[in-house]
Amino acid sequence: MVWQQVYDPLSNMWLSTLLAAIPVVVMLVGLGFLHMKAHLAAGAGLIAALVIAVFVYNMPAEMAGRAALFGGFTGLLPIGWIVLTIIFLHQLTEQNGSFKVLQDSLSGITPDRRIQLLLIAFAFGAFFEGAAGFGTPVAVTAAILIGLGFSPLAASGLSLIANTAPVAFGALGTPVITLAKVHGYDLMEVTAMIGRQLPFFSVLVPFWLIWAFAGRKGMMEIWPAILVTGLSFAIPQYLVSNFIGPELVDIIAAIVSMVSLVLFLRVWQPKKIWTSASLRGKDVSAAEAKPPQPVVKHSRSALIAAWMPWLILSVFVFIWGLPPFKAWLNSLFAPAFPMTGLHNLIEKMPPVVPQPTKEGAVYTLNLLSATGTGILLSAVVSALIMKYSPVAIVRTFFKTIWLVRYSLLTIVLMLALGTLTRYSGTDTTLGLAFANTGMFYPFFGTLMGWLGVALTGSDTASNVLFGGMQKVAAEQLGLSPNLMGAANSSGGVMGKMIDAQSIVVASTATRWFNHEGDILRYVFFHSIALACLMGLYVTLQAYVWPFHLMVN
Repeated sequence: MVWQQVYDPLSNMWLSTLLAAIPVVVMLVGLGFLHMKAHLAAGAGLIAALVIAVFVYNMPAEMAGRAALFGGFTGLLPIGWIVLTIIFLHQLTEQNGSFKVLQDSLSGITPDRRIQLLLIAFAFGAFFEGAAGFGTPVAVTAAILIGLGFSPLAASGLSLIANTAPVAFGALGTPVITLAKVHGYDLMEVTAMIGRQLPFFSVLVPFWLIWAFAGRKGMMEIWPAILVTGLSFAIPQYLVSNFIGPELVDIIAAIVSMVSLVLFLRVWQPKKIWTSASLRGKDVSAAEAKPPQPVVKHSRSALIAAWMPWLILSVFVFIWGLPPFKAWLNSLFAPAFPMTGLHNLIEKMPPVVPQPTKEGAVYTLNLLSATGTGILLSAVVSALIMKYSPVAIVRTFFKTIWLVRYSLLTIVLMLALGTLTRYSGTDTTLGLAFANTGMFYPFFGTLMGWLGVALTGSDTASNVLFGGMQKVAAEQLGLSPNLMGAANSSGGVMGKMIDAQSIVVASTATRWFNHEGDILRYVFFHSIALACLMGLYVTLQAYVWPFHLMVN
């Protein structure tokens, strides 16, 4: 029996919209205001979504349960698989000490605090965002900056500001892959669109970062180094996202940016060396800043060994992202399982689609071609090179599973919630309501992505929750769905610096406990200002020549 979606079940669009928003509100309030753990908030949102779908939208209960189950499977593979395997690799490098060598190698390049920020907070942080995401870059860069003598507020706040431009392609493209997977976007098209929005901000953010730290004068004293850092990140970010795919965007751009800055410093140095490690006139904890720490020198072989796991990772992920290789692996093993009781049994209805259209629900167990499998193999190869025994490798892997168990559960519940809202039609109701903002929708749709990340702490979660809404609203307004899907992710990255999860990670990494309010107050202006700029930029892409030429 085919069930047809209804987008105004109460025959009152205002009431229907309010009820459709309840699952999202339950989860966001739980996370943002009640300080619930992420998996509990996601679980509460999922329960609310099931209640609304069954009792308000009259979706058959068994069908609603199967939709949630289908989303949960998607959360485990490919999304959760990526998270598990990349953190497994990170654990291996920490345990054998190569990560500390990596930290020391970055610390000894320049004594100028501003350039240290460019190298560590922006470029190196982007590398970890691309490789691991999920709070890792803020934890790593804030800890390194504290070790270099930065004050806690400077280390925390500046790491958060720097961790913006790369977030949309974080964790090997997980946010955009999830956006496409859950809401039916073409992966390459929406990836390319994000790659036409973020490069401008990849140039802007390094300038913004140094201005926030050292003021306008301090920024202008090193503008050549800032420009080199930003451009050498933005250009690869555009090229990789538009012509290769989302997985390696941040890793390649970050490596190019780091190498370019280091090489540039061989032919250029600032006339004045900035030695202060506190924020300009705003740092409440300037007295806590330490003098620069002695730099530990390592041999060339030790440095090569420290970087080797991440180079191996890049090679494996690049190979796994090649379409011919992926197709070959799928030919070996990729069984497809139509979801009984769900596949082709739901119809989307006008005005969302021109005519009733059945929704497919086929789960493909493409374990061999999954990006996480490539990461796992790279981790195993790296572990053997680092002289881990097979028993130690297996032990570390199971320790990692235990370490990320709540993260995996949260991903499963988030994907279950997002998939259920898609199949029940509640996200479509929200999309139709937001379409009423008319010509201003490109701006406010971008801010919706910002709000989603600010409250959930994840660009991936924001894309799951609001990606369908963006698509529906864009189609209703005659805008490009890819533009607004990309805007949800690109706008969302500006909310990353004010989400509770990131702020707690920063305060923990810097051992600046119970000062989360100070960090939030410092970064809030930067977050909302950059989000509004992104909204204006998306509006130009939607309506104004020549920006409109970038929209596919």
